[in-house]
Amino acid sequence: MNEARRPWVLHVDLDQFIAAVEVLRRPELAGLPVIVGGRGDPTERAVVSTASYEARAFGVGSGMPLRIAARKAPDAVILPVDAPAYTAASDEVMATLRAQPGAVVQVLGWDEAFVGVSTDDPEAYARSIQQAVLDRTGLHCSVGIGDTLVRAKNATDFGKPRGTFRLTADNWLEVMGALPTIALWGVGGKISKRLAAHGIKTVDQLARADEAVLAAEFGPKMGPWYRQLGRGDGSAVVDDTPWVARGHGRETTFQENIVEPADIERAARELAGQVLEDVAAEGRPVVGVGLKVRYAPFLTKTFVHKIAATSDRETVVEEILALVGRIEPGRPLRLLGVRAEMQMPDEAREGHTPTRSGW
Repeated sequence: MNEARRPWVLHVDLDQFIAAVEVLRRPELAGLPVIVGGRGDPTERAVVSTASYEARAFGVGSGMPLRIAARKAPDAVILPVDAPAYTAASDEVMATLRAQPGAVVQVLGWDEAFVGVSTDDPEAYARSIQQAVLDRTGLHCSVGIGDTLVRAKNATDFGKPRGTFRLTADNWLEVMGALPTIALWGVGGKISKRLAAHGIKTVDQLARADEAVLAAEFGPKMGPWYRQLGRGDGSAVVDDTPWVARGHGRETTFQENIVEPADIERAARELAGQVLEDVAAEGRPVVGVGLKVRYAPFLTKTFVHKIAATSDRETVVEEILALVGRIEPGRPLRLLGVRAEMQMPDEAREGHTPTRSGW
């Protein structure tokens, strides 16, 4: 018997998206371990952007150094990143989602989006989405079905690959309760360790945790929010307000470590120039700058600094160079990144992250 027509949140997640786009362009790669990262050269410093399921079977994962991935899967086909191709494929997918009857679409990235819809059969609607995406793009996707954004997002993991799964208030703790807190959308390694220090190791324990304990550890807002997250509660509203970037950043991994101050300043100026071109296209003033440094062998530090709103390029560059002055002298660098935060327009969507009741 069908349920009454009601609102649902669907989370659409493209399966092994980047690898799948590459296989579409090179059908002979189907079924082979495929790794995409950097310039496709495992002798260079770069990380894995994505790996096909066949490559993942060898223990290859996103963010892994390419040289280690090549060692784990010696017969894998390693390809360079082709961002324009992935953007074009993503645009086709999102256009397909927006064309679905009654759909409100909130894009989360290249390969995922929330779809808000009212229906009496969310599974059938999810399957129709999967078929429409496949027909138009040749790409497969998984769909999580939920009564909140958090539940829909977590549901997708149980539907992969090419499937659907429903998580609601009725089965949330039955499905999620025994899992470690890091399984939750919005809980990373650091947060899960801090929770574990209070004896909170599972989703069920978090859902039943003492709010006073959480507030003491994480603050009066975030503490209770983590308990809410453990219950899968929060916003059920899919917001299609256009995404507005808070900032732009560029980074580069040096094939050979750099250590000389002149080389570091030159690299910082070059990155700052690229970032400022991105910022200029937005037409909004800069209100903060950041610097990401990765010392050899692999220690990462981030420095940030708020500044008075300005559109003057030289002022921004000087503020970035001031952060460069905080780099430890004589210590070799393997990566440098520069970021500029911009003033947000009044009409921008608030709460863009999965924290504090959703996007």
